Amino acid sequence: MKKTNLIILIILAVIVLSGVGGCSAYNGMVEKQETATTALADVQASYQRRADLIPNLAKTVQAYAKHERQTFEEVTKARASVGQMKLDASNLTPEKLKQFEAAQGQLSQALGKLMVVAERYPELKANQNFHSLQIQLEGTENRINEARQKYNEAVQDYNQDVRTFPNVIFAGMFGFNRMEKFEAAAGAEKAPELNFDE
Repeated sequence: MKKTNLIILIILAVIVLSGVGGCSAYNGMVEKQETATTALADVQASYQRRADLIPNLAKTVQAYAKHERQTFEEVTKARASVGQMKLDASNLTPEKLKQFEAAQGQLSQALGKLMVVAERYPELKANQNFHSLQIQLEGTENRINEARQKYNEAVQDYNQDVRTFPNVIFAGMFGFNRMEKFEAAAGAEKAPELNFDE
């Protein structure tokens, strides 16, 4: 009888410890997942800030460079394309992340062309509104970069948590999957070539 009670106590202790460990692992994974999804929302907010600045920048440049219609159309089209894409942290696949990044890359290229146009007009560069918008856009680009870095750090922390033992067991049971990181766009290792003679 004593041996049976000891076995029952050991089994109960293992069950209680597993339950406590499972709760702790679950709560830790939820916390890290929320940190990562909040970081993703911050990335999207930074991209939205950039998208909000673009119409004012384009209008300011357009006032000086009325015949640069194609550039303005490209900027408008790229901004609209970016505005249609939303990332959902609960369904973030590598393909969706690449599509989002491709759209953001097209917008960056269009902005680069807009800045080339602006360089052709010295009176525009002296315009205080343009200068202010250019500074805000530069600051926004820095925010985007910083937000992406914070997101990637949060995802790395989360991914390590869901892939280490014993959390990997509970992650599988509770549906915690790896999250995708932002990666550099193809060709990002090359500096863009600006041609002011076009």
